[in-house]
Amino acid sequence: MWAVAASVYVVAVFHRSSLGVAGIDAQERFGVSASQLSLFPMLQLLVYAGLQIPVGALTDRFGAKRVLAVGLVLMTAGQFTFAFAHGFTGAVFARLLVGTGDAMTFVSVLRVVSVWFPAHRAAVLTQLTALLGMAGNLASATPLAGALHAFGWSKTFAVSAGAGVVVLLVVLLVLRDAPGGAPRVRPVDGPSMRSQVREAWAEPGTRLGLWAHWVCGFMPQTFLMLWGFPFLVEGQGLSKGTASTLLSVVIVINMVACVVVGPLVTRRPRSRLPLCIGMPVLAGVLWAAVLIPADPAPMWLLVLLALVIGPGGALSLVGMEFAREGNSPRRLGTVSGIVNVGGFAAATLCLFAIGLVLDLVDPGEGAHSLDAFRVAMAVQVVPLLLGVVQVARYARKVEAAGRPRASGCVVAGRTPERETVSDLG
Repeated sequence: MWAVAASVYVVAVFHRSSLGVAGIDAQERFGVSASQLSLFPMLQLLVYAGLQIPVGALTDRFGAKRVLAVGLVLMTAGQFTFAFAHGFTGAVFARLLVGTGDAMTFVSVLRVVSVWFPAHRAAVLTQLTALLGMAGNLASATPLAGALHAFGWSKTFAVSAGAGVVVLLVVLLVLRDAPGGAPRVRPVDGPSMRSQVREAWAEPGTRLGLWAHWVCGFMPQTFLMLWGFPFLVEGQGLSKGTASTLLSVVIVINMVACVVVGPLVTRRPRSRLPLCIGMPVLAGVLWAAVLIPADPAPMWLLVLLALVIGPGGALSLVGMEFAREGNSPRRLGTVSGIVNVGGFAAATLCLFAIGLVLDLVDPGEGAHSLDAFRVAMAVQVVPLLLGVVQVARYARKVEAAGRPRASGCVVAGRTPERETVSDLG
């Protein structure tokens, strides 16, 4: 059940990050400026982030299977539209469809995890889900760049959209919302949904999780979804092949981190806070080392930057562990949705701000200079500092509240709160 649900997330990550190596081609195809180009992933992530809380409530109400199926239909339609779009408006509409479908995937997979597995396995399975998702990210790096060069825009994106059709059939035929014999979750009405959101937000651990996701997750998203590739090619003077390889390094190191972080934070819960603050700060220091000098950075420093940015995706999911503490299993979908807003909201702001600064410093539709990229990429310091401050602030609030650690499984037996699926309504 988990593998089927996670396969939807693989497709979603591939579609989400497909602009990472196609940004320069998209700028030429649609004849747009840097700020207009940044609207594609920005609006896509804006829709994604804005839908996380409603989607979390929907998974609690209707189950993961229906939500995942609708998400696949929307993503597939969006990617097909993007394959044959020629104008700016059509391309934006296509990315909005992709973002809407993408928004329905990760939280739904977490719902499957909470229903089919005991809570002590949740951290590891969450990281394994992210690990599989990185396979989609990896496929959107070097392989997609090669396909664009060999087959062109329309064929490449149309074939990639076909993967959604195959996975949709598997979801409809195989996936179940609960183990056999488990009672169904009773739908909840509108006021109960709003109450769940209020109750989840009232827990300081939920807000700590959101800010941990924010500060750890935005740098790899910004780098992989759009601006890393142009920065390396136009700003640092690397070939497209070398730039694609560096993007792959970011992805692979994140996959390695997914294997390590889950067991680590499960066995050593006290390591979560130092990791969620220390690694983003280290990444910020390396960005400063790359951007402050007026000359292109040496290759060893770019590789080191990629190695430090990479684990951010895995570390952002530690936010889910912060949020589980003090929250009832009956609202885990809602809680996951709130936390998942963090990194994507920060990435949305960065994507647009970088494009805007590039156009202000170096106007035009052509390649941008290193000096323009030095100024533009430096905007990441704002969400970095805000995130670090907020994580430290809410960590103190969680400690002051003294919330007990949540445990148990939503359907597999009873939790310390004596809740089962029949209680979820």
